[in-house]
Amino acid sequence: MHPVITRAANARPRPDSYAVTAEFYDVLQADQDEARVRRLYGREVARARVGVLDIGAGTGRVTLMSLAGSRVDVHAVEPARAMRTSLMTRLATLPARPRERVTVHPHALDEASLCAIADVAVCHNTVACLPPAAREVLWPAIGTALVPGGSLFLQLPPALIPVRDVLRLLPEKRVGEHVYGGRMTMSAAGNRIRTRMDYWVRSAEGVLREHTETFWMWPASRARITDDLARHGFVPLPGHHHPDVLAVTLPTRR
Repeated sequence: MHPVITRAANARPRPDSYAVTAEFYDVLQADQDEARVRRLYGREVARARVGVLDIGAGTGRVTLMSLAGSRVDVHAVEPARAMRTSLMTRLATLPARPRERVTVHPHALDEASLCAIADVAVCHNTVACLPPAAREVLWPAIGTALVPGGSLFLQLPPALIPVRDVLRLLPEKRVGEHVYGGRMTMSAAGNRIRTRMDYWVRSAEGVLREHTETFWMWPASRARITDDLARHGFVPLPGHHHPDVLAVTLPTRR
């Protein structure tokens, strides 16, 4: 989950947000996430003719896929310093030509002053981490960043608060002599979902380190997100009906 900071006071993470998760994210989830973003957005990114906007870029799965799958400029928005550090390190290893096509914005989208820079925007694994007030700041900023006729592909947040705790174990990965593992627990907390990430590193002798980081998620139905975007000029994109992704577009005349 990659937060997009906005001016809404209740949406601004601490400067060290994701400081724990950034160390473990790529090791434990990168392969699965890379396949997911290619499946969900690869075809749309390949059709970009103006630019691609990656909202909540995290460690760069959508950004790297966009550089490989298109010939346009890519704008990666990632305010969280820890996640952005991993992204920048990965971009630094690229050859000069693709590296020159990507710009990393260390601000909220509404603070980045991006206007008509893309015809494809991807918001992956991000909206769930934004409270309703922050989403209302994000939608018009996306509209400004897109050219008329541009499209947004948005991974939907959970529709409902879980009635009981949901536990997910992350597949362990070996790095040299150490094994990295993690566990995600989602539980109800009023109108929010509390998501606790537990990580560990162990050797043959036992556990070496354990870390915990907690995130908050705000559920919203597809209909709710669709209605919110409609108030900012977005309409459903015909021919796109994926259960996990909402596809909308800005009409050429608004």
